[in-house]
Amino acid sequence: MKAKRIKGLDPAAPLAEGAAEIIEVRLGELLSFLPDALAEDEVRSHHDMRIAAKRLRYVLEATGFCFGKPADVARKAARDLQEVLGEMHDADVMLPRLAEHRAQLRDADAAQVRDAAGSGADLDPALAAQAPHRTAYRGLEVYDVYLRARRSLLHERFTELCAKHERTGVWRDLSKAVKRELVAGAQRREAAEQAERLRQELEQAEREQRAAAERGRRAAEALAEAERLRGG
Repeated sequence: MKAKRIKGLDPAAPLAEGAAEIIEVRLGELLSFLPDALAEDEVRSHHDMRIAAKRLRYVLEATGFCFGKPADVARKAARDLQEVLGEMHDADVMLPRLAEHRAQLRDADAAQVRDAAGSGADLDPALAAQAPHRTAYRGLEVYDVYLRARRSLLHERFTELCAKHERTGVWRDLSKAVKRELVAGAQRREAAEQAERLRQELEQAEREQRAAAERGRRAAEALAEAERLRGG
């Protein structure tokens, strides 16, 4: 899963404001996989949601102190999701490998049993009972069953976690904390822009005042000179 780019970050802005922009995007990525990921066969969604949870967790570990308790609770929730989805992913990776290994053993045994048959008109079933890997299949099948059963159990834990997060409002509270900082940041920028406009207006007024004073001084001098000439 490719992370969504976060555009427009201001390196001069306060840390909390920049962190809020990042968290808002990463939280949105995480929640975008619900409710589809609640289905047990949504393997790709589980994989991508695990990565999204990891990204959110890492940014909260680095900047969560800016947002207080909601960020701390959300960090732990993201960690829990990452862990359970990671264990599910381990099973998803191992099951195809097991299937491939079993297929390789079957192919090797079939070739060896065929060689043992020689040029006979038919294959003696007893030869198959002597296949070199005949005892390995059961262990592999049992491990396959274990992985499938454990993945199903882990998925139940995952859905319970999602329900808990919804019930306790973990993501809602984090979103509110983030939005408060974004609103505060917008207000700070607006105040700064207004202050800059007022500063420019004041400087313009002062320039105009100085220009008016200069014109007044020159007018006064001209008037004095005119009066002198008239009186002379």
